[in-house]
Amino acid sequence: MLHPTPSPPAPAETQQALDLLPALTDAPAMFLARADLQALIDALGADGRTVIGPVVGEGAIELAPISRVDDLPIGRKDEQSAGRYRLGEVSGDRVFDFGVGPASAKRWTFPPQVPLLRAERDADGHATFRAVAVDRAPVAFIGLRACDLAALAVHDRVFRDGPFVDDDYASRRRDQLVVAVECAAAASTCFCTSMGSGPQVRSGFDLSLAELDAGFLVRVGSPAGAALAARLPLRPARPAEVGAAEASVAAVAASIGDPVATDGLPERLIAGHGSPRWAEIAERCLSCANCTLVCPTCFCTSVVQRSDLVGAESVSERTWDTCFSPGFARVAGGSFRARPQDRYRQWLTHKFGTWVEQFGTSGCVGCGRCIAWCPVGIDVREELAVVAPLPAPPLREPPRPAALRFEAAPLGMALPRPTAVSRAGPTTMSVGRIRERRVETADVATLVLDDLDAPLLATRPGQFVMLELPAFPPLPISVSRIGADAIELTIRAAGPATAAIVGLAPGAELGLRGPLGRAWPLERAIGRDVVVVTGGIGLAPLRPLIESLARDRERFRALRIYDGARTPDDLLYRDELRAWAAAGFDVRLTVDRAGPGWSGPVGIVTRQLERETWDGAETIAFVCGPERMIHATADVLSARGVSRDRIWVTLERHMECGVGLCGHCQLGRWFVCRDGPIFSLAELGDSFGREGL
Repeated sequence: MLHPTPSPPAPAETQQALDLLPALTDAPAMFLARADLQALIDALGADGRTVIGPVVGEGAIELAPISRVDDLPIGRKDEQSAGRYRLGEVSGDRVFDFGVGPASAKRWTFPPQVPLLRAERDADGHATFRAVAVDRAPVAFIGLRACDLAALAVHDRVFRDGPFVDDDYASRRRDQLVVAVECAAAASTCFCTSMGSGPQVRSGFDLSLAELDAGFLVRVGSPAGAALAARLPLRPARPAEVGAAEASVAAVAASIGDPVATDGLPERLIAGHGSPRWAEIAERCLSCANCTLVCPTCFCTSVVQRSDLVGAESVSERTWDTCFSPGFARVAGGSFRARPQDRYRQWLTHKFGTWVEQFGTSGCVGCGRCIAWCPVGIDVREELAVVAPLPAPPLREPPRPAALRFEAAPLGMALPRPTAVSRAGPTTMSVGRIRERRVETADVATLVLDDLDAPLLATRPGQFVMLELPAFPPLPISVSRIGADAIELTIRAAGPATAAIVGLAPGAELGLRGPLGRAWPLERAIGRDVVVVTGGIGLAPLRPLIESLARDRERFRALRIYDGARTPDDLLYRDELRAWAAAGFDVRLTVDRAGPGWSGPVGIVTRQLERETWDGAETIAFVCGPERMIHATADVLSARGVSRDRIWVTLERHMECGVGLCGHCQLGRWFVCRDGPIFSLAELGDSFGREGL
């Protein structure tokens, strides 16, 4: 099943349902008379459940709480096309003769706003963090379509069955019942057939309904569904009723056809990165984010802080966000997706391409909502055909078998649960106390934190933590030293949050979550020459690596450090640089602008590398700095003979969740916080440095 069994009904009814389950699942189907549909709604609402079903809202069929059959859109239909949605009427008393509306189950499984963490700080600087308890009634859905079930399965993979479990999502799914409905009509925007997600309901439901004129064909999909069926006045379905239901959904599938060529689509999208079509789409795209808001699988979020006036108490709240927002990809120095065409390309390429590598399935279920609700009528089916066309077949191509569906794994199949599940999520914050504060430069300070949990003391070089001060947003900060009873964080005051943190006095407390991310591959350096290249604050993430190299000096060959800064006063760890030089490191320093007393080299750090003559055939390099500096360094190192699989870099991206679930830090198929921030250039391939990626 795609979701754990919901809370059972009374024990006697549960046993009765379990006794009936073999018969119900072996039988083709059961039948519920139209007059008894209220009995189903009443059974769904038992045990305190809120029943969510389709209703006629303001010009559209929405999902909302219902309690009576009359709440449903009886006798209504919809007409959908690119940028257009209209309600109409049908004769008779049919209930589900419409397509999907703008709302999906996501609003209840992954709500637009969820409080996460309450933080408090007293006058002495002591901080407390505790998860916010959300009181919510269990939910039962009626009317979800096959594409909606596929979307729930996608979110199950992302939030419940992956390396990080979103507790709020998992608890909501655990308590839900799902009554699905077979599609009786298709909108012109539907393409579930291409995505392998519909229109037939196959899995992920407790009960499914196929509407006929006299009533509903009912199938059981879970023990909870059997328990529900045991409460209903059902009879065995007649062969003619089964045949009519099957013919109806087959007609819907035939009317949709196969409008999207999915064979090799992820690779074709990557190959189409430079297509001029992206700029043409951007001329029409309003960056309004309608497509992501109505999408049942989009999950990008941000964390906002709601604080009192003095910052003594705050609540972190997760809110829906969108990759179309200009500030979504903002980092120091600007946004790495500044243009609308970059943002549209990111959305479409992620949805149909890189999602497959990240989560094992497509991120699109073919519901067509993004097409109908785009104000300017952009049709993803048309855009995919242009930016990612199928290659022309060779001449005299022999007959080929039917094209494979675009499914890395069936949508109903759960991913294997990892052996260790990360719990370093937004609601799991520990507290560290500032033992010491050291001023490094005019705008940089190092905080020594103790009273830490054991996992934080087990941080590996290159990993980072999410650091939080009540009333300020969480920040990703690299660990700059790992001690036996403390860690150090070197922080530059670049904004209100970092300025407030570096200004704290010893004794103050901070929230920490981690360690997060991937470590420097120190084991790959054994027996090799090692080159460390960095600049400014970039030395902080490399400092634990350098200290590890120094502790096991005999395991490595030549050790070289190239460090640059804006001015001599901006050089970090000056005493330690001298100590490393005395310990046998070849330390080369340079500054952009010399000052009084500086007699060393002036210029960017790569100029120091360019003057070297050493052979890099047996060298491994570790690099940290702005992306432009990393690119320049990689070119010089390659000229020295250092291959791309031996050039390791740490990347800066906008990171808010730290576990790959907010979407901000995506780089191609990678989430930098989860899959990095340490990468080899060989791993990144041509993703690194591509404009707007």
